[in-house]
Amino acid sequence: MTSVPDPSQKHQRREHGLMLALVSPALLVILALIVLPVGWLAWQSIYHDGFTLENYRRVFTEDIYWRSFALTFEISLVVTGIALLLGYPVAYLANSVPKGWSILILSLVVLPFWTSVLVRAYAWLALLQRTGVINQLLRYLEVTSEPLALVHNTFGTVVATVHILLPFMVLPLYATMQKIPSDLMQAGASLGASPSLTFVRVFLPLSLPGVLAGCTMVFVLCLGFYITPELLGGGRTVMVSMLVSRNVELYNQFGAASAVAVVLLLSVLAIFFVVSRFISLDRILGQK
Repeated sequence: MTSVPDPSQKHQRREHGLMLALVSPALLVILALIVLPVGWLAWQSIYHDGFTLENYRRVFTEDIYWRSFALTFEISLVVTGIALLLGYPVAYLANSVPKGWSILILSLVVLPFWTSVLVRAYAWLALLQRTGVINQLLRYLEVTSEPLALVHNTFGTVVATVHILLPFMVLPLYATMQKIPSDLMQAGASLGASPSLTFVRVFLPLSLPGVLAGCTMVFVLCLGFYITPELLGGGRTVMVSMLVSRNVELYNQFGAASAVAVVLLLSVLAIFFVVSRFISLDRILGQK
């Protein structure tokens, strides 16, 4: 007996072919803009007149690379902590007030996105320099008699970076807080708990996924910052991104720059892998 083709299988194969045709342009873009450049970067880091691991040996043995990576992670941790301390109350306030005020608060949070990072970095440079507004105000109030060194150091880099990355902390926190039922807070109050106890025992634990998502976003973005530490650090705050730039621009060492970039990329992937054990990447990336 001749077997009769199953119409459902034929329809399924046609549907799969159509879906593949639809996603092919996106796959080609990803291949051309992400996969091939990253692959070429990794190849440059291990090939120079033959296979070599010299570039990675330098990354893991020379003090300048260790100091730069340590400083980068230290600044990222400090920026993440400050952004959390500043961003959580803002997100909580936006979640608690009526909708009109909430829209206004969130509008003020995202307003800096309308200005480029370079402009905001230069604005902080003008504010924090020795003749800037902040130093002049401190001297006018007789808080200090001499201008303070607020830029060309780690302090200026941290201040400007926190300002730039703060929205990436507030928005995930607000999105998570919006999903917390208000009835839970009322139930806690009806059982005799004080507002502070209800917040600590009920609201805060439920908002921890947003805390983790915001901290991950801010920390990872801060690892690759370049313009802000370059301008506000004054060459004294050498982060990993600046090492890549200097290896290319000053020493013409594309292999060394590629090795640093690959190590930083692997560090970021490791961070995402660890965080994904506790929270889905879709929530971190704002897809849920």
